[in-house]
Amino acid sequence: MPRLLLLLALLTPICGLALYLAPYARSQDVPFKLYSLFATTFDRKPTHSPDVGLLFEAGAREFRRKIVAVGDLHGDMPNAQTVLEMAGVVDSGGHWTGDVDLFVQTGDIIDRGDDTIKLYHWMDQLRDEAQAAGGMVLSHLGNHEWMNVIGMSSLYVFPSEIKTFGSIAKRQKMLSSGSIGKSWAANYTVTSRVPLHPALGPPNTDYDPALARSPLSHAALSFVHGGLAPSYPDLTPFPSRINALGHSLLHKLQARDPPPPHPPHPYPGLPEDATPSEHRLYATDGPLWYRGWAVDPEAEVCAKVDEVLEKTGTRRMVMGHTPDFERIVSRCGGKIVIIDTGICHAYGGVLSALSIDYTLTPTSERGWREREVVTAVYKHRREILADDVRELQGDFSMN
Repeated sequence: MPRLLLLLALLTPICGLALYLAPYARSQDVPFKLYSLFATTFDRKPTHSPDVGLLFEAGAREFRRKIVAVGDLHGDMPNAQTVLEMAGVVDSGGHWTGDVDLFVQTGDIIDRGDDTIKLYHWMDQLRDEAQAAGGMVLSHLGNHEWMNVIGMSSLYVFPSEIKTFGSIAKRQKMLSSGSIGKSWAANYTVTSRVPLHPALGPPNTDYDPALARSPLSHAALSFVHGGLAPSYPDLTPFPSRINALGHSLLHKLQARDPPPPHPPHPYPGLPEDATPSEHRLYATDGPLWYRGWAVDPEAEVCAKVDEVLEKTGTRRMVMGHTPDFERIVSRCGGKIVIIDTGICHAYGGVLSALSIDYTLTPTSERGWREREVVTAVYKHRREILADDVRELQGDFSMN
């Protein structure tokens, strides 16, 4: 009996500790919960200048965020699932893993392949699973989504893909008023501003130039299908101005009767009531079609990129649209990243994803070390495109 009582005396505090930590078992807070528990138990009080350990006691702790982005999918469900699995977004069953905070897809899910319906429904499934797990999926409309809602182009749509809808008319209806069209209107934008740290607000919070002096003011990334051209007049406020134009134009296109396919029928164009700004959105220097960051000479783009980054409150711009079939392209020291590698079987390009790992670590009472690692993820290798470290001063604790 004494041994049994001794055993119970030893197990009781251990079981209590396990129950206390159980809700945090999958989070990064376990070390801090342990520290807080024992600091409280022994009533530790600082008797000298604060160090990192005491900063943890006060609530300051390392913050981490992981973002994965994938470019054009073009109707290829098997390759899309392979890419998302190798990047850690989904498991072998195609479900959200919880290992990523944000997944970003930059548009052109449609055309050139047969898995249009499967891919859009899968994106909606992942959106729900991510939200339930505390993550987020950000989806964008590429030029091919817009081409289809303007009027189906028979140049890019295979007869085998039309069969998955049942007919051309059923396909057009699903893209306008059906499940895919409703998801476009509710869940897809033209562009996104994704903060690396919550101090900047949730994704798609507008950049506020009044905060430009903050060391984290530009700790964000922009995502878009084509590119944010220096000549484009509606960059600000970013990203709400562009997305408002996209929302209004999409509404007008989905409200009209779907025109017949072209060719052989004439190209229908934008609605008659489309505004000049909506026309400019769809122009060659608009965010859906612009290719300058991918194709113009290095010296030319590097001389222009900082102006756009400053206006949009970002450090890097990430885009698809212009494929390189061998690699993700990084330009100007990682300020420009083009992630379309032609991963669909119609192109036969390399399977790839972009990973951004961000950490903000306390180093002193008001000192922080910020690290941003940008990695191209391929099937059998990884390539670091940028590994930037900054020393910051300020109060960025997540209390």
